Amino acid sequence: MPPPHPVRGALLCVASLLLFACMDTTTKYLTGHFEVPAIVAARYLGNLLLMTALLGPSHGRRLVTTRRTGLVIVRALCLAAASLLVGLALQSMPVAETTAITFLAPILVVVAAGPLLGERIGWIGWIAALLGFAGVLLIARPGGGLSAAGVAFALCAVLAGLGYQLLSRVLAATEQTAAMLFYTALAGSILFGTALPWFVGGTAPTPFEMLLLASLGVYGGLGHFLFTAAFRDAPASLLAPLNYLQLIWAGLLGWVAFGHVPDRLTLTGMAVIAASGVLVALKTGRPPPKRTV
Repeated sequence: MPPPHPVRGALLCVASLLLFACMDTTTKYLTGHFEVPAIVAARYLGNLLLMTALLGPSHGRRLVTTRRTGLVIVRALCLAAASLLVGLALQSMPVAETTAITFLAPILVVVAAGPLLGERIGWIGWIAALLGFAGVLLIARPGGGLSAAGVAFALCAVLAGLGYQLLSRVLAATEQTAAMLFYTALAGSILFGTALPWFVGGTAPTPFEMLLLASLGVYGGLGHFLFTAAFRDAPASLLAPLNYLQLIWAGLLGWVAFGHVPDRLTLTGMAVIAASGVLVALKTGRPPPKRTV
């Protein structure tokens, strides 16, 4: 086993978060030209092709072998629902605000894991959860200028992400990571690929738009690969707090691509959510599973 390399692990983690933010920013741009289900279909189909090409030869049957297939499929459907809902939220909301709200999911996992999984919540978990809710209220406050529908879609995505992350914890003891990733890509490809004929039509995509659609699967697939590789070089206790750097990437890309700058109260809410998430990460010593594929 190679020796740990914490600096390299941290850099890989930061790079993966940049790729996830790029995926969300690209998705938002494409929502102005295509239906959201078609965009999500392109993401999952691209990710499935990438996984099959890169992991198929080395993993073989292990890529499709599971012990609790039913729960693996339910987990994949939760992520597919979250992906669709995030896309719908991005259709009417800035990238940074959407990202911040969806980061409420790993905070809620700490609260839900108590009654559902028998884990001890503790006062740190409750404080983190309350801080997370306070942060969302600051972002989605009345008069803040955000679309009510967009906020509703983002909050529904949080619930779908909550189911995905709880099932990730349940299945981690028996299932291989590569197999779970493959089934999420497969389920999303079947679900949205089947629906694709109902959401395409009109003007054909330009070469630039085709490139952006193809990039979604690369962002997701490569992002997950780097994210997983980071944990070979650095401990979870170091990498878990870094997950919230995605909020910074999302804010920067939203400014570069769309000229959007959150106001002070929104920035405060994002900082509160990030702080509560870091508190949860330090408490549990594990990273929140990523919400998108």
